[in-house]
Amino acid sequence: MRRTLTATALVLVFALVVAACGDDDGTATTAGPSTSAGESTATAASGATELNALVWCDHTDPELLAPFEEANNVKVNVKDYDGTGVALGILEQSQPGEWDVFVVDSVDVPRVVEAGILAPLNPDDYPWDDFFPDVDLPGTHYQDDVLYAVPEKFGYNTIAFNNENVPVEAMRDVESLWDPEYSGRIAVYDYYIPVMEQVAISLGIEPSAITADDLPAIEQRLMDLKPHVALIGDVVTVQTALATGEVDIIVGGGEFVTGVLHSENPAYDWILPDQGGIRWQQAIGVMADSTRKDLAAKFVQYIVGPEGQARLATSSCYWAMPANSKAALSDDEKAVLRWDEQPTFVANSDPYFIPDADLDAAMLDVWTRFLQG
Repeated sequence: MRRTLTATALVLVFALVVAACGDDDGTATTAGPSTSAGESTATAASGATELNALVWCDHTDPELLAPFEEANNVKVNVKDYDGTGVALGILEQSQPGEWDVFVVDSVDVPRVVEAGILAPLNPDDYPWDDFFPDVDLPGTHYQDDVLYAVPEKFGYNTIAFNNENVPVEAMRDVESLWDPEYSGRIAVYDYYIPVMEQVAISLGIEPSAITADDLPAIEQRLMDLKPHVALIGDVVTVQTALATGEVDIIVGGGEFVTGVLHSENPAYDWILPDQGGIRWQQAIGVMADSTRKDLAAKFVQYIVGPEGQARLATSSCYWAMPANSKAALSDDEKAVLRWDEQPTFVANSDPYFIPDADLDAAMLDVWTRFLQG
């Protein structure tokens, strides 16, 4: 769901992170967690410890944080960000040891580890047997046989829709997107990597196998879709278009778009096509320079435990699947997430594939022509 860093952007940002940072007068700058004066005073008065976490917006929900805070007499200060590049910029401006916990797109874990940002974790502290198959991604969350991040939540860039106006079975076939019946009723999430990879799947191309030679066919497929598209925009734009009835289908959408809308209208739905789709995942780890590593690791354990997973999955910011199959969700909540179909969906989906710099630039050129066409 989130915008990850491309290969070129990662090189540039990591160079900044590992470099010494400071103002002209030699003092370090900071972009630390923001808490109000009242919060800070109350924390000091109660004697509570503070834990600082750099997170996605789903971790800012008080309903998620409160049980851990109360059980451990701790104040969890959170700062949310949008995109790994933004997070690394925040870290570059922060004091060493200022941050304790980091939530990051799983696909970016190897490069974050390479930059020395995450601390090793003890695998025995986490419920691996309870995680859904195929979301543990050992080649990603482990580096050189050392665990650095734990999977906590996942979902799909696939198809979201209004099932009162669009049959569920039609959306199980990705070819329906090119059906003239839906012309003018489609929005496209403006993020080229998952949408172009979904189009590649419709052509029988595995995302990880995409090469420059495949781009003309992918571009033609996108251009064939364009006459049916009413708008292209960010998550809020396409989500609003679905909620207001401006469109009935979102290409690149998923449970993260419709979950929070379901209570308003149960017709807001999503599906993974039978041809397959793109799976995003987020992970959580402990900062390498944290001075509160034990407490930070305890927070990670809470987040991936049954209670934390249920609250994270249904966060007020966006819903998505918990990594832990034992998450304490109700039957109604599971239905919104299409829980019973998850074994099929996970097996039939591909994790985000981040292209190298040359392919990424070529894909972005295709996407630019799609936007302008």
